Amino acid sequence: MSTRYKMKISYDGTNYAGWQVQPKHRTVQGEIEHLLREMTGQKRVRLESSGRTDTGVHARAQVAHFDVKEPIKDAGYFQRGLNAQIDRDIRILTLEKVSSDFHARFSAVGKEYRYFIYNGMIVPPTKRLYRLQEGRALDVDRMRAAAALLVGTHDFAPFAANRKVPIKDTVRTIHSCYVRKHGADITFEVQGNGFLYKMVRGLAGFLIHVGIGRLEPDSAIDILEHGKRTAKVQTAQPHGLFLWKVFY
Repeated sequence: MSTRYKMKISYDGTNYAGWQVQPKHRTVQGEIEHLLREMTGQKRVRLESSGRTDTGVHARAQVAHFDVKEPIKDAGYFQRGLNAQIDRDIRILTLEKVSSDFHARFSAVGKEYRYFIYNGMIVPPTKRLYRLQEGRALDVDRMRAAAALLVGTHDFAPFAANRKVPIKDTVRTIHSCYVRKHGADITFEVQGNGFLYKMVRGLAGFLIHVGIGRLEPDSAIDILEHGKRTAKVQTAQPHGLFLWKVFY
């Protein structure tokens, strides 16, 4: 019998080729799994996450689980050991024992993502890795009008990127979609029951084009009804995106 543990992880994705383990590439999953094998003495430890994040994407609160043959005697001490050895752009925020039927991906009922934009000509150095710079003035009211039309259950295939892997169901439900502005910072916040490959970055790219006047807010309806990806939807750069929260 194995014992299952759940961890909440925060990371700066700048220096990683995404979450998922890849040969000859440094990934968040790969770094944590390497330490888990060393600290547990197991030859293989598989870390299952709530979902993958791409190269350069960040996470405020990714959730993952792993199984070990022998229970961890002191989870707090083990957590501190992980953080002491792993690079500082990855932090294990929590570590707890959970039931064997918990699954980081399949038990999740929803997620929240946030996309950060700096609407100005000079990005402060402390924000350069975590904001998409857009020098052209963005009309936030237009962006909000478009965001409101995205809420609900729709086929979001037009906003997803082609992963060259067949997907049976591209229908998702967006529960809330907000555009907030504070000074030059504009934040796009979206909650839903699930998201397709690069879908949030597609939504962000669409809203930016609405903000600069290239698209009308109600073009969201036409894009959703079209059913296929077109040049109207551009994928925003990865460094502005954060996996903010996973709901269970």
